[in-house]
Amino acid sequence: MRLAVDCMGGDHGPSVTLPACRAFLDSHPHAELLLVGQADALQEAASWSRCTLVEATEVVAMDDPVEVALRRKRDSSMRVAISQLKADEAGVVRADACVSAGNTGALMALARYLLKTLDGIDRPAIASVLPNEKGAFTTMLDLGANVDCTPEHLLQFAVMGSALVAAIDGKPDPTVGLLNIGAEVIKGSEVIKRAGELLRAAGADGHIHYIGNVEGNDIFTGTVDLVVCDGFVGNVALKTSEGLAHALAQFIKEEFTRTWWTKLIALAALPVLGRFKKRVDPRGYNGAALLGLRGLVFKSHGSADAMAFGNALARAYDAARNRLLDQVHDRIVETLEAMPATPADAAA
Repeated sequence: MRLAVDCMGGDHGPSVTLPACRAFLDSHPHAELLLVGQADALQEAASWSRCTLVEATEVVAMDDPVEVALRRKRDSSMRVAISQLKADEAGVVRADACVSAGNTGALMALARYLLKTLDGIDRPAIASVLPNEKGAFTTMLDLGANVDCTPEHLLQFAVMGSALVAAIDGKPDPTVGLLNIGAEVIKGSEVIKRAGELLRAAGADGHIHYIGNVEGNDIFTGTVDLVVCDGFVGNVALKTSEGLAHALAQFIKEEFTRTWWTKLIALAALPVLGRFKKRVDPRGYNGAALLGLRGLVFKSHGSADAMAFGNALARAYDAARNRLLDQVHDRIVETLEAMPATPADAAA
């Protein structure tokens, strides 16, 4: 499997991406990397085995508008990395997946422009997992690719997310919940109410296993396998969860280091504390799939350190190795073709 890596993206750029790539190659002997970035920034990787350097002269900054990434920076590392997923004139695709920690809006726009979306999908969505109380994971989308969504978009997210869970987790009929401010169908905005109607109709016809509205706490109780929401709500929920995990870890550290007695207790509790930290550490869940595209694109957190970015690389590698793109897209096509036309389809 060969991954294209945007080495310039994210808050830290090559100071994080290159060490992560080196560690990834050491732990994945059958992987190859296309390292994309400015030539001088990639010099230390010039002698690495199973690596090819691909020069890009520009960088999409974290605060660049989407228009800048699309129209002005045509030789950005992000754009060049995504383009490795497209077939060249000879029909050869250079990479099986792409990973970037760069600007989320720019990544979505460039990926959609260069790769195009699957038939029946209007917008790609970012999907990732969060740990739940059942010792498993809850998949959630969208996590930031689409700030404003129509009810039809949320329906498409439910179909794509169901396909993802079915392909990766081996659950042929994953349960789906719509994130809302209450479980009652009368609650929520007009968009959420209409989306609920579409999801209930799709569930009644057997296209998805929809159980109804869920609330924020259901993400971590494991009430459903898949939680659907727009990108604004999803990103806020994700960042809030990460902040809470960090705060809890800090609170526990402060209490255990308060006195000599609590420090002694901490020594005895170190194995438990270590497992707790690992379980809630957001770095362990880094690497979100951008679903709905004709190529595998994975988004890392912009603030990711080497460990977190390495996990994003590993997720992209596993997805490519397990042929996630084929499995997800086949299910999406099958499901959407069987579903009745939505109002948006009729208008189109």
